[in-house]
Amino acid sequence: MVRKNEFDYFDGFVRLSEYCCDAAKMLDEILINFSADLLEEKMKEMHEIEHSADIEAHDIIRRLAKEFITPIEREDIVVLVHEIDDITDTIEDVLLHMYMYNVKEIRNDALRFSKLILKSCEELKVAFEEFKNFRKSKNIHDKIVLINKLEEDGDHLYTEAVRKLHMTSTNPIEIMTWTTAFHRLEKCCDACEEAANIIESVIMKNS
Repeated sequence: MVRKNEFDYFDGFVRLSEYCCDAAKMLDEILINFSADLLEEKMKEMHEIEHSADIEAHDIIRRLAKEFITPIEREDIVVLVHEIDDITDTIEDVLLHMYMYNVKEIRNDALRFSKLILKSCEELKVAFEEFKNFRKSKNIHDKIVLINKLEEDGDHLYTEAVRKLHMTSTNPIEIMTWTTAFHRLEKCCDACEEAANIIESVIMKNS
């Protein structure tokens, strides 16, 4: 239990996961209403989310450096902070790639990916909300299993999307651009799974 005036690391994890959700929601909206002309402006908006997440992450680590007693191992707090922050980074990387490679149109499989990423981030946020009371939670293990299932769905989607790309396009630039884009999208699902796996590891160590 968090004592009065003591920093709540579990709430910190939730706040970081909220940035992931914000970034995932923005990515989904950008891809749905895609406009190459607005991409630079949207990329700046995405970077604001990523920058705010970085500030939050640094604040948690700064506080950790001053704490003598922590609710879970210090190393686990550091790893969790970095893993959650990586999710926001990987989502921003998707947009950065599309800007650099001057993408003009969005493939349907990218929209399927953005929905999957958003769902993964939302479920991860719920898992972190349950994390504070993991010994009593009846839902946290189900959320971890679901996030792992969503990552498997992402693996399958990546395989099928790249196959479809190579079956429907003969343009080498398009193939290169979208193969890399699909890989970056799939990495977002991987990042969510990594964070969920760390939660599971911490629970096992503290049970």
